Amino acid sequence: MHKVASSPVDWKAIREDFPILHEQVHGHPLIYFDNAATSQKPRAVLDALRNYYEHENANVHRGLHTLSARATEAYERARQRVADYIGAASADEIVFTRGTTESINLIAQAWGGKFLRAGDVILLTEMEHHSNLVPWQLLAERTGIRLRFVPVRDDGTLALDQLSSLLTPEVKLFAFTHISNSLGTINPVAELCRKAREVGALTLVDAAQSAGHMPVDVQELGCDFLALSGHKMCGPTGSGALYGRAEVLDSVPPWLGGGEMIVSVALEKSSFKKAPHRFEAGTPNISGAIGLAAAIDYIEKIGRAAIFDHDSELTRYALERFTELPGVRVLGPADQRGAIIGFLMDAAHPHDLTTFADQYGLAMRGGHHCNQPLMRRFGVSGTTRASFYFYNTKEEIDRMIDILQKAVRFFK
Repeated sequence: MHKVASSPVDWKAIREDFPILHEQVHGHPLIYFDNAATSQKPRAVLDALRNYYEHENANVHRGLHTLSARATEAYERARQRVADYIGAASADEIVFTRGTTESINLIAQAWGGKFLRAGDVILLTEMEHHSNLVPWQLLAERTGIRLRFVPVRDDGTLALDQLSSLLTPEVKLFAFTHISNSLGTINPVAELCRKAREVGALTLVDAAQSAGHMPVDVQELGCDFLALSGHKMCGPTGSGALYGRAEVLDSVPPWLGGGEMIVSVALEKSSFKKAPHRFEAGTPNISGAIGLAAAIDYIEKIGRAAIFDHDSELTRYALERFTELPGVRVLGPADQRGAIIGFLMDAAHPHDLTTFADQYGLAMRGGHHCNQPLMRRFGVSGTTRASFYFYNTKEEIDRMIDILQKAVRFFK
């Protein structure tokens, strides 16, 4: 799946790149285990944002003055950086968006609105985040398309043995997550994309939880669309990207109308730029794109293979430590998984447990994690979720276990 890192990484030194990790919460050192919701930002990203606003701030593409030229160069350089990061054939296959949610909505409304008709089928899975479910529900209400779902087994993996009966020629798009944000399940993306191609269906991959944690190459995966969120991979909030295979993306009509995405405008009719610019109406999140490129530079210096190994080691260690806690149920696969652990404790409701943990500086997340259908599938209203990233440590996991043991005694 990945190459072995060529040299050891000084993970302790990397922690020093993140100022927020020195925060105190209720008099305790911060333990940030909410990385599946958003990651923290290194100084390199903060510096890139500051540099842009201090030396390059101007609107892109339209200006003829020096600052506009600088901003445009930095913005388009960021597009190329994202393309290189995920193995896109061209920077023209990268559309800047606010993140995974906007990327999926763009495809649902623009591509789906043009190409889907009543009776067509969108195939999803039962583990999808609401952002890869609600847009398709809205489209179904408008167009009469139908939704199908690949079931999730008790072990948190997809019931791929049922795929042949679900992935039929009526399916026009198979949209699924790479790594489940609640279960940590790593889905076999390349295999799923191959099976979709065999029936003539396009594919959309939600890479929100994978793009910053492991090698992701759209050529190797064979997907038609891929969505990622910058804020989950050390970039700024409100930054992200949609990858679309060139011949598919070129067939998609504009989604938002306005300045920047046009060739010419008359009172009655307009003509539009080619992809990707036809999808970026108005002033884009210029600083967000530049910050995302800086985050990619930072991640690539560490190496995604090394990050994946580090994440996996932390997760294995945490799962072992969880066995010491009474009345704990962990959802998701027992073996290879992303750096996400969703669990329940008999001692307390996830909301109460998360609030208790915060009093000791431990930041986790309690609730349904925008996975309400998946929670119902497992017969729970929600879970407590601990999610790790490369700046986390085994010592922090030990402190988490101590805090959870305190919670058992407190709620007894």
